[in-house]
Amino acid sequence: MLENRFFEKGMSGAALEDIPWPSIDPDRPLSLLTRCPEAGRTPLVTFRDFAGAGTVHVKDERGRMGLGSFKALGAAYVIACEAEAGRAEGQTFVCASAGNHGLSVAAGARAFKARAVIYLSAAVPEAFAGRLRAQGAEVRRVEGSYEDSMEAAAKAAEDNGWKLLSDSSWEGYTAFPHRLMEGYLVMAAEAVEDMPEPPSHIFLQAGVGGLAAACAAYFRAIWGNRPRIIVVEPEAAPALIECIRAGRFVTTTGPESAMGRLDCKEASLIALKGLARDASAFMTISEAQAEAAMAPLAEAGLETTPSGGAGLAALMSLPPLGHDARVLCIVSEEP
Repeated sequence: MLENRFFEKGMSGAALEDIPWPSIDPDRPLSLLTRCPEAGRTPLVTFRDFAGAGTVHVKDERGRMGLGSFKALGAAYVIACEAEAGRAEGQTFVCASAGNHGLSVAAGARAFKARAVIYLSAAVPEAFAGRLRAQGAEVRRVEGSYEDSMEAAAKAAEDNGWKLLSDSSWEGYTAFPHRLMEGYLVMAAEAVEDMPEPPSHIFLQAGVGGLAAACAAYFRAIWGNRPRIIVVEPEAAPALIECIRAGRFVTTTGPESAMGRLDCKEASLIALKGLARDASAFMTISEAQAEAAMAPLAEAGLETTPSGGAGLAALMSLPPLGHDARVLCIVSEEP
């Protein structure tokens, strides 16, 4: 656990100077979603005296729009906005994915008569590749890491004149990922509406940080600085926590993590800028801690993956927060 010395102030530095803050306006994605036949709300499930806390509320994203993950709210929303502006039909959208982001790109492309090309690293299970193909996407495999697949997607976009639709952001590339994170605000807004009272603690898992930053920004806008927001990463991929420790953007290294959708060695700059201001603390969990949470979560009716349950795994790895604790977590994907 690392307390965030930049909380409320934010992190300065040249790398973040021209990077936008995460959006806190869910109105546009909510408006677009009302036109989507698959856009039902996901439930907020409540547990009493669970994992050492008096009340634990879980936003269950496993059924989101039939795609099995909160990521359904992101890339498909970007493509919907492009379609609204007349820029989607016949276009090719390309991205790298650890699975769920690619599904959203593929579904959005299919819905708006565009083409999707998805680059997958060797670590992504073939089951994900099959699901992408079922959505009409072309899948291209890359030897090496997720970062290698990102490089391949960026090169393909440049070589072919395609639109790169990444869920991360870096200097000179912020427009699509900023809008993509705006789509995640639907999840945050639903959670706020369904919560009976503000939480005392919020655990948000992070890969490049899009989910965590979008939700944290919105929760701060609604609930202020009282909830303690803790960002959770794998020990093998401590991208955000190491930036906070260093006080600047850094690239990290590490072994492959079983938390595959969180196994990202470089933070999104939009996410880093937002979380440096909005997160109370950052923490990492081990592979064993993530895996140990899977059986108890399945018994509670929340079967997921180590990636999807990382926030709850972090809660379960800490000393009990006490009977007065009101915790909000997100189960971000189906098993």
